[in-house]
Amino acid sequence: MNRISLIAASVLALAAAACSSSTRAPTEPGVCHHVVQDGEEVRFNVLAEDVESIEFCAARLEEMRLNFLRLGGSTSEVMGAYQGQFIFIQREGVYFGQTLEGGRFFALARTGDGRLAIPGVIQREPAPEAAD
Repeated sequence: MNRISLIAASVLALAAAACSSSTRAPTEPGVCHHVVQDGEEVRFNVLAEDVESIEFCAARLEEMRLNFLRLGGSTSEVMGAYQGQFIFIQREGVYFGQTLEGGRFFALARTGDGRLAIPGVIQREPAPEAAD
């Protein structure tokens, strides 16, 4: 039994160490940040202030991404942060996460024309009914 207890304690210690080294987002109320990761260094640049919600911050990051592309840039993925949450703008849509290195959950999907929408709101036109 001691060996199993030792292994369990080691696993818990490693998990706790991994959690403590996770990069956390700034928690300033209403401030939307653009996140730049250069190797081990992570910089938080203020993109907008007085932003109502994380979805509006994601929209501002998407706007910034599109402006960079129009200027000839090639960055297709952008990271941001809003009130302690990370925002990941990717080709498929937008993901949110508690830490930079941790898990992410799907928040906004891209519509057929590239806009962002809440996944449950997107409605597809029904297939035409077959004639009898």
